[in-house]
Amino acid sequence: MVAEQKTDLSGTSGSGSNRRGGRILVVTAVAAEREAVLRGLQDAGRFDVLAAGVGPAAAAAGTAAALAASGYGLVISAGIGGGFTGRAEVGSLVVADEIVAADLGAETPEGFRSVDELGFGAARIPAAAGLAARLAAALREAGLAVAVGPAVTVSTVTGTAETAARLAARVPGAAAEGMEGFGVATAARQFGLPVLELRAISNPVGPRDRAAWRIGEALDALAAAGAVLQEVLE
Repeated sequence: MVAEQKTDLSGTSGSGSNRRGGRILVVTAVAAEREAVLRGLQDAGRFDVLAAGVGPAAAAAGTAAALAASGYGLVISAGIGGGFTGRAEVGSLVVADEIVAADLGAETPEGFRSVDELGFGAARIPAAAGLAARLAAALREAGLAVAVGPAVTVSTVTGTAETAARLAARVPGAAAEGMEGFGVATAARQFGLPVLELRAISNPVGPRDRAAWRIGEALDALAAAGAVLQEVLE
């Protein structure tokens, strides 16, 4: 049962620990995503849901401001996004095991080099492993299609097959593409907090075809995932 997957966030150590408070901050990009999450949560309880804006900079700034203003024990980046073909189909969910800034680095004659390779920092932030695994298991138990894998963050949404192939090669096993996850995760890391990323897939990563996007279906999947979040984390 999903109810049996509940996670205690009241401890003082571990990836799911609640070192600053009992509340959980969920960060979306836009109001429609926020409303979908709230629809799923129904009774928000310990959850605060923030629409921080589009892109990693807005996500980082909004998350950091919220974390500075109140105590939280867990941060979740949630929203709709693209799914990599063969890894996450439209209408399904992705729970990130790693959050990757896929276009943060430099172009060189030999190809793209990440900030890790350049020695300027880290482009990968691990998700809270135990919580991510429990959330994915609970989503499956609820009958929802879910993949676990890296979620890539980009500042420019992929619009060609060539870019999609480059990203897939750069981040093996990549499951989802979004624009906010790494920003949210960076702020959480600055405050020493565990982070999750949850994406509902509205379109394949690749050629841009607005007519084929199924945003309504993805928002419904996000709402369904919100109900499971309540069961797992409350």
